[in-house]
Amino acid sequence: MARTRLYRNGVLIAENFPAEDVSDYLPEPDTAVWLDLCFPTAADLATISEELDLHELAVEDAVGEHQRAKLDRYDTHSFLTAYAVRLDTETGSLETSELAAFVTDRALVTVRKDEHFDIEAVVARWDSAADLAKNGVGYLLHGLLDYIVDGQFDVVQALDEEIETLEDQVLAEEVHHKEVQLRSLHLRRSLVTLRRVVLPMREVMNAVMRPDFRLVTDELMPYYEDVRDHVLRTAEWTESLRDLVTTVRETQLNLQGNRLNMIMKKVTGWAAIIAVPTAITGFYGQNVPYPGTGEPWGFWVSTGVMLTLSAGLFVLFRRRDWL
Repeated sequence: MARTRLYRNGVLIAENFPAEDVSDYLPEPDTAVWLDLCFPTAADLATISEELDLHELAVEDAVGEHQRAKLDRYDTHSFLTAYAVRLDTETGSLETSELAAFVTDRALVTVRKDEHFDIEAVVARWDSAADLAKNGVGYLLHGLLDYIVDGQFDVVQALDEEIETLEDQVLAEEVHHKEVQLRSLHLRRSLVTLRRVVLPMREVMNAVMRPDFRLVTDELMPYYEDVRDHVLRTAEWTESLRDLVTTVRETQLNLQGNRLNMIMKKVTGWAAIIAVPTAITGFYGQNVPYPGTGEPWGFWVSTGVMLTLSAGLFVLFRRRDWL
């Protein structure tokens, strides 16, 4: 079901009217119209495409999925693609919701490609800043971009906390290596996905804020600057976290290697100690008479030699921290 809103002179006049009536309001001055569509087909967009004179390539991108975050300019409108993101803290996996939007001087048409994009949260942002509604489509576009960018910022902050927890797990006394490996893999994959949708937003914001775009008024400029600042911070934070999760993984591998070396060192030390009595008993096990063969004192001498050498090796290895 399509969602619609009509603003005139900064006042919400009508809501949830039929999508076919959008073209009736567009000729009126100081008017801003919002139309939201979810899962539309090319046929669903045909009517609105004719009314708003939308470019066929933009309509094709609006129907297709997995577009790059971007802002394309056409003669009669602009076409925006962006992604809302959310993090599953249980698995560390990142989920994305793709949104397309047609931006004209008097209309904003949003096209949601799945039901997970919370359009009601965007409407709530518009209602919370109703004093800016007189800025028309620029006001609507700001609320939309602000919601998307804030969501990305919240996700990168949550990823930072998850990586800090992962660091603590790596440095713990008892490490569940398989669990840490899977967690680090999921977080790294999420960071790669987040980077792919966040970095292009810098170009999007720069294009939106250009003077020739003519939607960002002087009143709205500080608000758009705030959104762009969040975009830059999110992009920089994402890059640093990607390096950090790689460092955590390398640290885990180094710690595993160190623990393995310690174990091998101790095993080697004990093997050297055990080798002494093995060598002596093996020597006396030959079928050749040696001093003390068949005599009680021979047994006690060989036993004393084994104990003395074994104890000496044990003390030597302990001093060198081999045991």
